[in-house]
Amino acid sequence: MKMFKRISILLSVALALASCTTVSNQSNGVELIPSEKFITKFEGKQVALYTIANSSGMTAQITNFGARVVALWVKSNDGSFKDVVWGYPSIQAYLASTDLYAGPIVGRFGNRIDKGRFAIEGKEYQLTTNEGQNQLHGGKGGFSEQVWNLTNSSDSTITLNYVAADGEEGYPAQLSIDVIYTITADNALKIDYRATTDGVTILNPTSHCYFNLYGTSAESTNSHILYLNADNFTPTNSELIPTGQIESVIGTPLDFSTPTLIGDRIEADCQAIKFGGGYDHNFVINRSESKPYGNDVILAATLYEPKTGIEMSVLTDQPAVQFYSGNFMDGKDVGKRGDVHNYRTGVALEAQNFPAAPNHPNFPSPILRQGEQYTQTTIYAFSVK
Repeated sequence: MKMFKRISILLSVALALASCTTVSNQSNGVELIPSEKFITKFEGKQVALYTIANSSGMTAQITNFGARVVALWVKSNDGSFKDVVWGYPSIQAYLASTDLYAGPIVGRFGNRIDKGRFAIEGKEYQLTTNEGQNQLHGGKGGFSEQVWNLTNSSDSTITLNYVAADGEEGYPAQLSIDVIYTITADNALKIDYRATTDGVTILNPTSHCYFNLYGTSAESTNSHILYLNADNFTPTNSELIPTGQIESVIGTPLDFSTPTLIGDRIEADCQAIKFGGGYDHNFVINRSESKPYGNDVILAATLYEPKTGIEMSVLTDQPAVQFYSGNFMDGKDVGKRGDVHNYRTGVALEAQNFPAAPNHPNFPSPILRQGEQYTQTTIYAFSVK
C-alpha cells in the first residue's frame, strides 16, 4: 500500500519540481537545495525542508520526512565548503530511491532484531520483518518513513517530533520522540533525542547518515582513515544477528584502535568481514566500568580524509557504534549534483545500543517504561587538519 502512495505522490509532484534546480546562495560554495523541492504531502502530512547554520558557514538541510539530514556543508583545507553526506535533490528523488536509509533517524529499534521477536517481562511481541526473517531499522514503516512535526526552530536548531502509535510495526505502547538538530558554534552537528511512552516498549533510535569526506561519491571512502575507540565488537551469524558474545578486535582486521585506512583490510580473509561483505559491525565503545554508558558523552570514532583535510569526530553517550563501509551500494541511485551512489562511497557511523539487545540479557537494556524519559546525545564534530 505504501508503494502505491509513493507512486501517486511522484506523479503529482513531478511536473511542479522538474524545473527546480540547486542554487548557490553563498560565496563560499554552499549550494542550498530550494525548499520548494520538498513541498508536498505524504499520507496527508506536509513535507518540508529546513536550513540551519552557524556564523562560520557550516550548514545543514533537514527534511521532516524521516527527520533526515539532506545536506551537511563543512569547510575543507582549501577554504571551500563540501557537502559530506549523501542525499537527494528533491522529495521526489527520495521517494523513488532504492536506499531508504540515506540520512534519516531510524527506529524504534535501529539495526537488527532476530526474527522480529522479543519479550518483555515474559510477554512476547512479534514485529514486522523487512530483511528476510528479521527486522531492520524499525521495519518498512519505521521512523525513516514517517513525516515528523516541526515543534521549534531557530537559525541554528530545529526540533522534530513524532508520535508512534501502539502496535506500529508491532511495537508495544505509544511513543513520543523529539529529535533536536543543532549546528553548534564550534562546527558540529549535535543530535539530541528525548522520548517517553505510555506503557512499556523498546527504543534504540540512531542517525543513519552516509558520510563521504570528499564531498562527492565520485571518490571511494576506502581512502578515509578511521579510528574507533573500541577494543571489542559483537560477533554475528551470517544474517548479521549478534550471537550474544563480545569479542576482542585487537590484532584482527576489525582493529581500528589506531587510525587505519578503511580499504587496507576490507577484503581480509576473516569470517566476520565475509558475513558483512566488508565492514558492517557493532563496535563496543571503551568505557569505564563505573560509567558503562548514559550521560557521559565521549569520543567514539574519528574519520579523516587527507585530500580534503576534513576530520569528523563522533562523540556519544551510547554504548556502541555501528561502522558500515557501504558494501551494498550498487550505483543505481543518483543523488545531489549528479552523484552516483557507487559501491563503498559512503560510510555510516551509527551511535546506538547493541543490535538484537532485547534478546540478550548481557547487552544493555533497550526497555523504556511509562514515567521514564529516554535521552541520547550524539555529536558529529568537524575540523580541518
